[in-house]
Amino acid sequence: MAQDPILQEGREALEERAETITDKYVDALGLRAEQELLFRNKVEEFLIREQKIKEASKGDDMLNKMVALRQNEMAEMADILTRLQLQEYKKVRPTIQPLARVKQ
Repeated sequence: MAQDPILQEGREALEERAETITDKYVDALGLRAEQELLFRNKVEEFLIREQKIKEASKGDDMLNKMVALRQNEMAEMADILTRLQLQEYKKVRPTIQPLARVKQ
């Protein structure tokens, strides 16, 4: 069964974006090789969820869902990162991955 080329292209773009984002965290957090792979997969997973929220929601509803998603991501990153890495992640994340803003 062939894959939809449009869906495949979107998936590849998300994979590239996850890799770019992860690269920014590697030095900041001192990720080990095995952590880097888990981290990148988790970033990609949440980028997919974020995209679905953006497609299905607007305005304050979207922002509320994005905030909840961000909290879930932080909680799941705690399974990958050490306590010190998680503290640093919380500090640098707003710079590397800022939360979307709702236009008034």
